[in-house]
Amino acid sequence: MTKQFDVVVIGGGPGGYIAAIRAAQLGFNVACIDEWKNAKGGPALGGTCTNVGCIPSKALLQSSEHFEHAGHGFADHGIKVSGLELDIAKMLARKDQVVKQNNDGITYLFKKNKITSFHGRGSFVKAAEGGYEIKVAGAAEETIVGKHIIVATGSNARALPGAAFDEENILSNDGALRIGAVPKKLALIGSGVIGLEMGSVWRRLGSEVTVLEALPTFLGAVDEQIAKEAKKAFDKQGLKIELGVKVGEIKSGKKGVSIAWTNAKGEAQVLDVDKLIVSIGRVPNTIGLAADAVGLALDERGAITVDGDCKTNLPNVWAIGDVVRGPMLAHKAEEEGVAVAERIAGQHGHVNFNTIPWVIYTHPEIAWVGQTEQQLKAEGRAYKAGTFPFLANGRARALGDTTGMVKFLADAATDEILGVHMVGPQVSELISEAVVAMEFKASAEDIARICHAHPSLSEATKEAALAVDKRTLNF
Repeated sequence: MTKQFDVVVIGGGPGGYIAAIRAAQLGFNVACIDEWKNAKGGPALGGTCTNVGCIPSKALLQSSEHFEHAGHGFADHGIKVSGLELDIAKMLARKDQVVKQNNDGITYLFKKNKITSFHGRGSFVKAAEGGYEIKVAGAAEETIVGKHIIVATGSNARALPGAAFDEENILSNDGALRIGAVPKKLALIGSGVIGLEMGSVWRRLGSEVTVLEALPTFLGAVDEQIAKEAKKAFDKQGLKIELGVKVGEIKSGKKGVSIAWTNAKGEAQVLDVDKLIVSIGRVPNTIGLAADAVGLALDERGAITVDGDCKTNLPNVWAIGDVVRGPMLAHKAEEEGVAVAERIAGQHGHVNFNTIPWVIYTHPEIAWVGQTEQQLKAEGRAYKAGTFPFLANGRARALGDTTGMVKFLADAATDEILGVHMVGPQVSELISEAVVAMEFKASAEDIARICHAHPSLSEATKEAALAVDKRTLNF
């Protein structure tokens, strides 16, 4: 007899597994289908984020930062290190263990919430009595029926035409996390989040890193003042970033990769490297979903078409995360997953796209929420700006990490916070205060009036809010 479920989630990444858990909490009989495999071929819940994205990259970023501190930063603290060695195999093994801990944690949560887990690829078969028939293509193929279907199949790395991923010389984010020895020379095409984070990891470990970016501006989505501050820091670190380039023929061979490219001046160049990481964005993953079998509508990018509530063109079929419109961020997918589960239950799930934070986990870290200064100028909105440098923050001085600043943008008339932008130490954590403030439509004055612990990095947030009214206390 075919197994029947109230909710079937296709995809066990951040959007999918969170949607499944919230639906189960609301009393539904839930199944989740996911095809990720661990090294032994078993299930590895968590999707791209946990297996080859957010989690392993942060593990390597932390390890490589420790290595750089030991080699270059500890001396300033009176700590002498001699005979420093790098055990890349141990570092990668630690990364894999962190991934496994997260995989196991999700498995535990599924058991705790009585969610039925299917290991394999889920695809539509047809509309059926009681909902939709879904095929699970795994070790043992089977078919289940779900009244409500939530598609959370995520995204795949976008390949460069003429340079397919081989995960040996030409690497996606997956291969970039599994390089077995530090390459002497490394190139990255694309200076987005993945490119900068992976470039930072291997530069710290000893690679000579060159980043080739087609756009003429660095981090165009980031507030321009913050992006300029970040680039100065990366330049100082030795991360070579070339802007406005045009990439030509790429040749991969036994000795590495040769990249023909033209610089912003139109001069022809050739770059020979040991490894090439391509990070030019991601594409929605609907491969094998059999959307045509039920008439599920896709847009011109291959993403599933949804409305503001994540409803597709089919009744009781929903889609969330990277496979739909909006930013490809794990936390955005999670919020959509919760909202959809609550909508299925007749509640009013809500996601505010204007207060979704962004973070780049380089050193210095970059984080922001809301509108940039260039966006406000483009729409002709009157605003006030206030900045405060970490150079004037006591905790940053004690840490020995004073690069960067916090920047507030507020409405000129109402003082409502329109955007907060940060570059500096631990700003991935500091940005949450700004998100909360904007959710409650706080003013810059509200943050300026709140007592912040001393000494703390968060005082820079308070001071930047004070700077909106030109009354900083420590700068």
